[in-house]
Amino acid sequence: MNAHSPAPSILDSAGVAPQRAREILGEALAGADDGELFVERSESESFLFDDGRLKSAAYDSSEGFGLRVVAGETAGYSHSSEVSEAAIKRAAQSSSLAKRGYSGTSDEAPRATNAKLYGEDDPTASPAFSDKIALLQEIDSWCRARDPRVVQVMASLAGERRTVEILRADGRLIRDVRPLCRVNVQVTVEKDGKRENGFAGAGGRAGFEAWITPDKWQEQAEEALRQALVNLDAIPCPAGEMDVVLGPGWNGVLLHEAVGHGLEGDFNRKGTSAFSGRVGERVAAKGVTVFDDGTLAGRRGSLTVDDEGTPTERTILIEDGILVGYMHDRMSARLMGLAATGNGRRQSYAHMPMPRMTNTAMMGGSHTREEMIASTKRGLYCANFGGGQVDITNGKFVFQCTEAYLIEDGKITAPVKGATLIGDGPSALTRVTMIGDDFDFDPGVGVCGKSGQSIPVGVGQPSLKLTGLTVGGTSL
Repeated sequence: MNAHSPAPSILDSAGVAPQRAREILGEALAGADDGELFVERSESESFLFDDGRLKSAAYDSSEGFGLRVVAGETAGYSHSSEVSEAAIKRAAQSSSLAKRGYSGTSDEAPRATNAKLYGEDDPTASPAFSDKIALLQEIDSWCRARDPRVVQVMASLAGERRTVEILRADGRLIRDVRPLCRVNVQVTVEKDGKRENGFAGAGGRAGFEAWITPDKWQEQAEEALRQALVNLDAIPCPAGEMDVVLGPGWNGVLLHEAVGHGLEGDFNRKGTSAFSGRVGERVAAKGVTVFDDGTLAGRRGSLTVDDEGTPTERTILIEDGILVGYMHDRMSARLMGLAATGNGRRQSYAHMPMPRMTNTAMMGGSHTREEMIASTKRGLYCANFGGGQVDITNGKFVFQCTEAYLIEDGKITAPVKGATLIGDGPSALTRVTMIGDDFDFDPGVGVCGKSGQSIPVGVGQPSLKLTGLTVGGTSL
């Protein structure tokens, strides 16, 4: 993952001499604080098998660059799908307008790394096109044969191989090849005219082989079917304030939305986050430790280097309930007088980087999920979340539960539908009373949106018990 990679560079293959690109970038960044030339080549493929037939098959290939010049709090950015010396020169001239009348000092270059968190697999190349379609057809047939109540199956595959090259002001060319794939299964069941859905998926930074063996895809199909059948028997969820037990893994998406975004450096630098200026303060119950870690091998949110060339790292955000730090790209770190944490991410070459999460999670504790449920007189057990919304200025969130159950007298009883969790991130963390010993990450399906940019992320947590959350449902 360095300038000595044996593979030909994107610049070379486009007929641009890397030395000439360095000279153009150097002129553009003279007198600026920071900036880079970000070059990208991407190949992606997706298949959707729905209602017994192949609904869509798509292949996309793109190439381009973005050139950024940062002067103080101002950034000039130009991008193009044409990788050529002339295009890079035009972009440099446009982006340089950001430093007009400005005199800064070039920021310290990101440290180098020899780490490699994933291979250079190409999910678009293997298995073959026909084999991918046959696999989706097999998933469809298997689900329908599994239970007579199955009326519809939607199965999909998506994979990409993205190669990025980041040319820094010091002349270093940082290269990263990033594979990514996922397998999704959605099952619809019907009973007495009532229809319900279940969903499961998995993926990560590797080729498809790790997720398409029969035992792996059948595990996803079985889970989607199980959720759908549970929801067939679900009753309307009662509304009100109650204790809530969250299952492990994917439910960390609540932590990601309700807390994670509020801990991104740009929101805190601008004072718009509910956590702004609160480093050193207690923001969560004792025992709550939240981290962001982009160094986990093969995980969906991991990156060897971020999109500015900074190696990712494990950043502790909340330690034993105390806020200790934020996630930074190079700009927010420089303006706040702190170190970049490897969280500068962008959707593509057409976008500027900003502070974003990688794999964000809460560390495990010592309680069992059974203890949490047994200690709950009346409450809700949320096994799986769907979508959610959060306002980062105050941390207020609303989340839909896709699989939930009543807890009555210390036992899980009826499945419920229509359950939502309503609250705010900062106060929700103070309501954590038990932290499970069953920490897990999500299966590799997370997508995060911010300012119009979508990127792959990971989430994780152990089971948790929170007291006095507001549950939306049906009033009794």
